[in-house]
Amino acid sequence: MDALRNSAALLRRGRGRRRRQPQLRGGSVLALPLRPRKLRRPRRSAAASRVAALRARALPSEASDAKVEPAAAAAAGEREGPAEHRETSRSAEPRPLPVRPRPASAAAPPRRVEGRRAALSRHPGAPVPPPVPPPGPPGDHPERPWDSPLQQVLAELNGIPSSRRRAARLFEWLLAPMPPDHFYRRLWEREAVLVRRQDHGYYEGLFSTADLDSILRSEDVHFGQHLDAARYVDGRRETLNPPGRALPAAAWSLYRAGCSLRLLCPQAFSPTVWQFLAVLQEQFGSMAGSNVYLTPPNSQGFAPHYDDIEAFVLQLEGRKLWRVYRPRDPSEELALTSSPNFSQEDLGEPVLQTVLEPGDLLYFPRGFIHQAECQDGVHSLHLTLSTYQRNTWGDFLEAVVPLAVQAAIEENVEFRRGLPRDFMDYMGAQHSDSKDPRRTAFMEKVRVLVARLGHFAPVDAVADQRAKDFIHDSLPPVLTDRERALSVHGLPIRWEAGEPVNVGAQLTTETEVHMLQDGIARLVGEGGSLFLYYTVENSRVYHLEEPKCLEICPQQADAMELLLRSYPEFVRVGDLPCDSVEDQLSLATMLYDKGLLLTKRPLVLS
Repeated sequence: MDALRNSAALLRRGRGRRRRQPQLRGGSVLALPLRPRKLRRPRRSAAASRVAALRARALPSEASDAKVEPAAAAAAGEREGPAEHRETSRSAEPRPLPVRPRPASAAAPPRRVEGRRAALSRHPGAPVPPPVPPPGPPGDHPERPWDSPLQQVLAELNGIPSSRRRAARLFEWLLAPMPPDHFYRRLWEREAVLVRRQDHGYYEGLFSTADLDSILRSEDVHFGQHLDAARYVDGRRETLNPPGRALPAAAWSLYRAGCSLRLLCPQAFSPTVWQFLAVLQEQFGSMAGSNVYLTPPNSQGFAPHYDDIEAFVLQLEGRKLWRVYRPRDPSEELALTSSPNFSQEDLGEPVLQTVLEPGDLLYFPRGFIHQAECQDGVHSLHLTLSTYQRNTWGDFLEAVVPLAVQAAIEENVEFRRGLPRDFMDYMGAQHSDSKDPRRTAFMEKVRVLVARLGHFAPVDAVADQRAKDFIHDSLPPVLTDRERALSVHGLPIRWEAGEPVNVGAQLTTETEVHMLQDGIARLVGEGGSLFLYYTVENSRVYHLEEPKCLEICPQQADAMELLLRSYPEFVRVGDLPCDSVEDQLSLATMLYDKGLLLTKRPLVLS
């Protein structure tokens, strides 16, 4: 506890820069020998032993439910065209996935997009409605969204008990047939990649132009805030957002006039996009955002530019010609900020030029310039998934180094000794070519002090603060049927005959519990206290709500840590490392009531 308070005190001296929401637009490095400061508490070793014991006796069914077969081997190929436009493509059929059977008696109401008010206030325990079939005999609809590859994999995820494995499985599906380990090892942050599937229904049910039309008709969508109208004509980019609400008449008139429509934050309106991003954010360990782009035929919406995010382009409808260019110089590689608009004269030859068709995936790293246009009288609809904005070693050290310097000044007298009285006689730009031995000694002293900074670097404390920011950035979790049934969201309490019924279910010391999902909470020391920050009450709109947290008593700190580290294994409430049964039950009950815990079996009314 003392170490945790000390690290929290260090952080109070400096405040890290808050990262902004990823928004898509249409020196020297010091290697510090950082020594991590361990946060020790009296029961730490006991908690670690309990975690090891729990993992050793994990139930076979829990360990085997989420086994995923390796993706099919990627087949590299080149499309026809000039040599300088060769692309990396992969075209193998994805393996079939099991389809969750649909009850024969299921009703088939017309498909709709839920209201924005409901979307913003939806509790994580509320189910995500699956797409419903259009009316008519099944044979009339050979490509039905409820049995598309997307809906198959979402049904598969519902049966995987571990949220970590769900995230890994969905990312495997997104890249298929390319293996994720090959992607991360060889291509992530390095190369533009095309995955061509020859399956126009691969993303069926994720988002469509019909969904966009429904959102415009039923939601409070405003130009500039939720929707942009833009076009790129004769080398000039224009944004033509009228003031006020984006009513269908205004939006579709702009589309007919050649404007691309960009829907910002579609996850606030679409439950399927919300589920898609909420699962994948755990794979990246970084906020996952998205925009949807609808471009009319024979037009281009945005000028050439690069972004400050890793971009995954999912082609949903129609076709679009893409040109992707490498960074022009090393300063633009893995860019930290988005670029201004470029002219065609600023560009060289594209490293990849291709026409995306429905089901295709295009990835390119930060700093890769790109532009896209519709041709051949066909419109285009695509969703761009964005992640990894300001999530670099430089951003981490930007927070660590000032705190390390402050701690070093306080704790080591060498950092408080005075500078040489005559250092201005041999240091500075005007003396940069000097061979004065005093200059050599000065530079060596700086190197020694910089190397010592690693001893004072509060690495773990800064990591906790970045994790806290990620918790605030995150979308609220989407629950599986199992998670809903075994958490507070599945309790049968309801209003009936003028009073609440089925009240009284309680946790006991024999109840076995684990966290609702991995990564939904983070224990952070601040101001001498411990706080558990969590995502379950976040909004689907970026930072609409303030960060949510619970204060954890010092005597419950090791129990809280055990619960966080033991997921997805269950822990008996009576085995939580607390000083008393009262502390065990109060912690478990507080977490369960907040929707952060689930039980091994449904609670029974007392």
